[in-house]
Amino acid sequence: MRARLRAWIESLGDQFWLRPALIVIGCIGLAQLGIWLETAHVAGYDASSPDQNWGYSGGAEGARALLSAVASSTIGVAGTTFSITIAALTLASGQMGPRLLRNFTRDARNQIVLGIFLGTFAYALMVLRTVRTVQESPFVPHLAITGAMLLALLSLATLVWFVHHIAASINVETVVDAVHSDLCAAVEARTCEAAGMTLPDRLPTGCGVSIDASGYLQAVDEDGLADWALEHGATVAVRVRPGDYVPSGFPVAFLSDGIEDAEAALRRSLTFGHRPAALQDLEYSIRQLVEVAVRALSPGINDPFTAGSVVDHLGDALCRVASRHLPTGAVVRGGRVPVVVPVTDYDGLCDAMFHMIRQNAAGSVHVLARLLDVLARVAEVERMTNRTAELARHANLVVAAARRDVADPNDLADLEARHRHFHAVVAPFSPASV
Repeated sequence: MRARLRAWIESLGDQFWLRPALIVIGCIGLAQLGIWLETAHVAGYDASSPDQNWGYSGGAEGARALLSAVASSTIGVAGTTFSITIAALTLASGQMGPRLLRNFTRDARNQIVLGIFLGTFAYALMVLRTVRTVQESPFVPHLAITGAMLLALLSLATLVWFVHHIAASINVETVVDAVHSDLCAAVEARTCEAAGMTLPDRLPTGCGVSIDASGYLQAVDEDGLADWALEHGATVAVRVRPGDYVPSGFPVAFLSDGIEDAEAALRRSLTFGHRPAALQDLEYSIRQLVEVAVRALSPGINDPFTAGSVVDHLGDALCRVASRHLPTGAVVRGGRVPVVVPVTDYDGLCDAMFHMIRQNAAGSVHVLARLLDVLARVAEVERMTNRTAELARHANLVVAAARRDVADPNDLADLEARHRHFHAVVAPFSPASV
C-alpha cells in the first residue's frame, strides 16, 4: 500500500494544474481576508484615517481602473508567456526527445510561475467585485487593493525571472545535469551499502498467476507481498520489474503453491500506469540520458559533444555505484526469502548505458574515444572483478565498432591506444579480462 501511495504522490507531480490551482485558491482567500480586514477595522486599521492609509489612497473609479489593469495584464502576460514557452519546448523536444518534456511539466518552478500569474488575476477579480462608487453605497478596500499592487509587482519580477529560467532550462547541458542528478539520487536510493542475501537455489517455475491489468509497472509493494507470502507459507517469484510493460494476461509471478487469493494479493502489490515512473526504476534516468545522446548523434542534429557529455555523466553514475552493492532481489522475512523480485544488475546497467550510444556512434571518433576514456576511469575506481570484466566487455565492443567503421588509420590507431590503456588499468584487478 505504501508503494502504491508513493506512486500516486509521484503522479501528482505530473499534474501541471495542481500547484497553480492551489495558489489561485490561496490568492482568493487572501483577497477575502483583505476585504474582511477593511470592513472589520481589525487591529485598529481604518482606511479613512490618513495616517493609517499607507497603501492605495484613491477613490472607487481609480480602484476599478487599477484592478482592471492588473487583471487584464496578468492574464495576457500569462497566456503569451506560456505560448512562447510551449513553442520553445517543442523545439527542444526535437533535439532531446519528447519524453524529457515530462521533466519540464514536473518542474515546480514552472507551475508556481503560472500560479502567480493566475492567482494575481483571480485576486484582482475578487477585490474588483467589492468596489462601489458613491451611487452604490461607497466602499473601497484600500488594504486589498494595496495587496493587488504588490502582487502585480511580484508578477513583474516573476516574468523577468521566468524568461531567464526557461532559457536556461532548455539548454541541453542543464537538462543533462538535471537528469544526472535524478540518476544519482536513484543510485543512492536503489543500491545498498552491504551485500544482500543471495537468492535461493531453486525458485518457483510453476503456478503462474496473471492479473487483470496491463501497462507499465511503476511500483512493487515488496513488504506487503512478503508478509502475505510468509503468512501463507509460499514463495513468490515476481517476473516483472518496475519499468517493464506488462501485457494483459501475462503471468506476473510464479508461486511455489497454488493459493486461492494469490491474484488479489498481487493486484494489491503491483501498481501499473500509462507511463514508466522513476519511483523504483533505476534505469529510468539512464534511458532519458541515452535518448539525449542518441538524438544528438542522429544525422539531423550531429552533435557529438552532447553525446560525449552524456557519456561523462553516465560514467560518474557508475563511479558512484562502485562503492555500493546492487540489490539481489531477495526480500527477507524471518531468515527466509518469501519473495524474489527481478532487479537491475551491474551488467544490465552497463548495457542500458552504453549499447545504444555505441551502436549510434559507430562512425564518431570523438564519442568512441570518450567511451573508452570513461570506461577506463570507471575501471580505476571499481575493484570487483566481475564488474571490471563487464567494463572490459564494453571496451572490447567499442574498439570492435571502431575497427569496423573508422576509416582513418590515424583515428583508429588513437582508439587502439586508448583501448590498450584501458586494459593496462584493469590488468592488476582483473587479469582474466585482458
